[in-house]
Order: sequence, then C-alpha cells, then structure tokens
Amino acid sequence: MNKTIYFISDIHLGFDGKEAENIKEQKLIGLLKHISKDADKLFILGDLFDYWFEYRTVIQKGYFELFTTIKELTKNGIEVNYLIGNHDFLHKNFFNEYLNVNMFYNELEVTLNNKRFFLGHGDGLVKKDTGYKILKKVLRNKTIQFLYSLIHPDFGVWLAKNTSKKSRNFTKEKNYGEIDGLFETAKKKIDSGADYVIFGHSHKRDFCTYKTGSYINLGSWMEAPCFGKFKENNFEIIDW
Repeated sequence: MNKTIYFISDIHLGFDGKEAENIKEQKLIGLLKHISKDADKLFILGDLFDYWFEYRTVIQKGYFELFTTIKELTKNGIEVNYLIGNHDFLHKNFFNEYLNVNMFYNELEVTLNNKRFFLGHGDGLVKKDTGYKILKKVLRNKTIQFLYSLIHPDFGVWLAKNTSKKSRNFTKEKNYGEIDGLFETAKKKIDSGADYVIFGHSHKRDFCTYKTGSYINLGSWMEAPCFGKFKENNFEIIDW
C-alpha cells in the first residue's frame, strides 16, 4: 500500500516574541490539521522547540493547543515520529505516554513505500564539529540531566532558553568550510543503499540528487516554513 508521509523540521517554537510565536504556532497547527486529511505518517526531524526541558511532573506551558492537535493526529491513527534535535533533546515521557508519539534519540533508518530512508536532525554529523560532539555527550548525560532537573522550573527553563539562543548564534557564525558536511554524510548513506537522506539542523533548504539517491534538507521555519511530502515514490518540498 502506498502511504502518504510528511516531514517537518526546525520550527524552533519559543524563539521569538509572544506575538510572532503565536503566529508561528498557529501556522504549525494549521499544517497539522491540513495533513490530517491524508497523512499516514509524520516525521518531526528535530528542533520542534527552540528549547525544551521536561521535568518529572512539569511541562512547559504555552503549547496546549499544539499538544491537543498532535494528540488528535495519533488518536485518528496517524503515526507521529519525533527525532529530537540539538535544541529539544531534554524529553522524558510526555510525548510518548500522553500524546502517543514515537520518540527517537538517534538517527533512524526506515523503509517507506519500498524506499530506504535515512533520517536525522543532522547535529553531530559534520566532520569538523568535534567541539559540539563532545558537548552533546555531556548534555545528554543522564546524571547531568538529573542534577539539572533539581533546579526550579522557572529558572531552569529561563536558563535553557538563553543558552539555546547563544548556541544558535555560535552555530550560525561558525565556518565549516566550503563543503556541506551534511551532504557529504548523505553521500555515504546513499552509497550504503539509502534512497533518501533527510536532515534539518543547518537551516539551509536543499534538494540534491546523488547517484541513485537524494539528499534533502528541510531548512527552517525561522526563514521559510515548509514541509516535505512523500507519496507514490515522489518527494517534494512544499512551502507553507
């Protein structure tokens, strides 16, 4: 059976001021309601939030309508898969247990409509990013995350928000050279048998053909909101 699969990445909810964020969230909710008409699966490829820290009994307020919209998708049989990014990796059980979303903490290889996909946010896959790879191991250490959870949520979320913005500014200004590291990673995956490799993270929308496969980057909603759609062996990036 040929399924209709959707992909989104790098929405970065929580980055802008209240009015801009409301517009962005409503645009995302509108998209989710739009795809609910024919979607079989949805893949969120990281950085849905600009910052996220989920305490054992506390979640960030301000996204109630988004949460209920996602819940409606899964309630109606649409499979929602969430691959965490470098800004929204501090999840516990809320999305999985309460919204019935499948959570993935690493890259994912999956077959969709008889095509092999390699999916990931893209962080840590650039060859010249050793510093971030070390930081990633530290930030995802369960002991460090537990100690952070002891901080009061008001301060903890404030600190996460400000750290997130500084991290983005550093990444934006960092020069990785002329070669697109994510495309180079994609080439290796295609050489290993992948038909499609899809990342986000770089905020640079791209759709490149390499040998018999394709490398796709969904860009960022901070620049130009879009989504990916795969149906009947055809992948397209659609502006929203």
